[in-house]
Amino acid sequence: MDRGLRPFLKEELEASTKEKDDDALIDALATRVVRMGLGVPAIFFLESSKPLSFLGSQLLVFLEPFVKTFFDIKSYDRFYTLMEDRENVEKLIQRVEDLEEKQKEEKAEQKRQRKIEKKREKEQRKGKT
Repeated sequence: MDRGLRPFLKEELEASTKEKDDDALIDALATRVVRMGLGVPAIFFLESSKPLSFLGSQLLVFLEPFVKTFFDIKSYDRFYTLMEDRENVEKLIQRVEDLEEKQKEEKAEQKRQRKIEKKREKEQRKGKT
């Protein structure tokens, strides 16, 4: 019975590792998109092209020779394979939206902190005069 269970566990472990790698790739891509300030256009593009995700992934295969000078080929292969599945496109959209929201909250917090600092400086100046 042990022999029959080992291959199953091995496949399960490989699938789990592969899923983590896929999530890491999606996170890296989403982070880069948000960092570049292209979150909204990326979401718009991905939402509108979601029904054509398989054709889009095949276009990425076609463009591979041009793109592989900029990307690690292993990651690029995995990326266009991921984009065949609409669920992964949705994961990417969700991740970009989450990062956009987080970035927005961080900017708001920084703005609040600057406002508090200015108020303190103003009060200190009033106290000195």
